[in-house]
Amino acid sequence: MNITRNLRLLPGIVGLAIAAIAITACQSNSTSTGASGASAKPPATATTATELTDPNGQQCVSYDSTGYCPGDDPTTPPAPTTPAMTTGQQQAVDAAESYLSLGQGFSYAGLLQQLTSSAGNGFSKSDAEFAINYLKPDWDQQAVDAAKGYLGLGEGFSRSSLLQQLTSSYGNGFTQAQAEYAVDKVMSS
Repeated sequence: MNITRNLRLLPGIVGLAIAAIAITACQSNSTSTGASGASAKPPATATTATELTDPNGQQCVSYDSTGYCPGDDPTTPPAPTTPAMTTGQQQAVDAAESYLSLGQGFSYAGLLQQLTSSAGNGFSKSDAEFAINYLKPDWDQQAVDAAKGYLGLGEGFSRSSLLQQLTSSYGNGFTQAQAEYAVDKVMSS
């Protein structure tokens, strides 16, 4: 009677053993060097007897000789996932985009002040910094826009007075390099 029961279990045990042997054989084949002499990608790892995880973290039932699920491009890493923005971050991004689209020219410091000021938008500093870093404005172009705005007032600016206005914390707060770039652009044309 024990022999009969053991015989009924035998096909399941044999199936698992064959699957384990096949996985081991495939793994050893996928780690060997190819014709070019370069090592192949790391092999897929078994998570169950019928499911594998390739080096990209994709689940598949079988995998090809490179150790990846069939259809995967082993030369392309998986796309990174971008975490969703919080509501505050999204609102700060929208506000920053709006300010930048006005064409007045904002420095990093000026835009941060506008977004965080209680007289401005009142965003937290972290949400405002997130928005500015997310948008990655061209600060040189922002300085040019600000310089054009000053020259358009018709008040007459010398090179040094325009540089001072663009770099002053009471003015725009651009860096010296950004201000010099802008003055060179607007005063040379």
